[in-house]
Amino acid sequence: MADMDENLLSDVVAAALRVGADAAEAVGSERQALGISVRLGKLEEVEREESRDLSLRVFVGRRHATVSGSDMSPAARAKLVERAVAMAGLAPEDPYAGLADPALHAKGPYPDLDLFDPSEPSAIDLEEVARAAEDAARAMPQITNSEGGSATASRSEWRLVTSNGFSGHHKASGFSIGASVVAGDGEIMESGYDGRSVRWRSDLPSADAIGREAGRRAAARLGARKIDSTTAPVIFEIALPCP
Repeated sequence: MADMDENLLSDVVAAALRVGADAAEAVGSERQALGISVRLGKLEEVEREESRDLSLRVFVGRRHATVSGSDMSPAARAKLVERAVAMAGLAPEDPYAGLADPALHAKGPYPDLDLFDPSEPSAIDLEEVARAAEDAARAMPQITNSEGGSATASRSEWRLVTSNGFSGHHKASGFSIGASVVAGDGEIMESGYDGRSVRWRSDLPSADAIGREAGRRAAARLGARKIDSTTAPVIFEIALPCP
C-alpha cells in the first residue's frame, strides 16, 4: 500500500476509537491480475481483476466484529466504522478476543522475503506464452484435442494498522503457465495437465516444457485399467523441474 493508504487506515482506526471501540485494527488490500487462455490456437478468454478493499475489526471489551468494504470514500468509511462498532456491541463475549501485546509486535527493519517481482507482462506477452504451451502440448504424439493453454500474472499488497501501534506491509506477485490436452487411441481418450506457479517470472520453466509434459502425461494414461481391490503400496508422482 502507498504511504497515504497507511494514513487512511490510521484514520479509520482512530475513528473507531472515537465512536466507542476499545481497540481496532484495519487492513487495506489491493490486487491486480491478468489471465489469458487459448484453445486450439485461438484466444478464448481474457480475465482482468483490479480490486481494492478495506477491512476493520473492532473490539468493545471482549466483544468484537469485522466489517469489510470496497468503497474508500469518507462517507463510506464513516458508515463502515459505525456498523462495525454497533455489531461488536451485540456480539457474544469472547474471552480470547483482543490485539496482540505490543511486546510481541515485529520490529523493523523487516527482512526481504523475495516475494515480489515488479515484472508486468502485457496481455500480448501472456497470450504468446499460453499459445506456446498449448502448441507444444498438441505437437506431442497421440494428442488429439486440447482443453487449452493459459498464462497469468498477478500482484497483491496488504497493510495492517492497529490501535496499539503496529503497522506492517506485505507485497507479493504471482506468475503461472498451464496446458491441458487430450490423448486418443481409437475410442479411448485421456486428458493430461501440467502447470507451474511461481513468485518470480524468471523462475517459470519454458512454455514448451510445460506443454510437452502435459502431452506426455495425457498419452501415458492411455491403456490404464482398474485393478481389483487389494492392499498395495501407494506411489506418488513427484513433479521434477522442467528443463
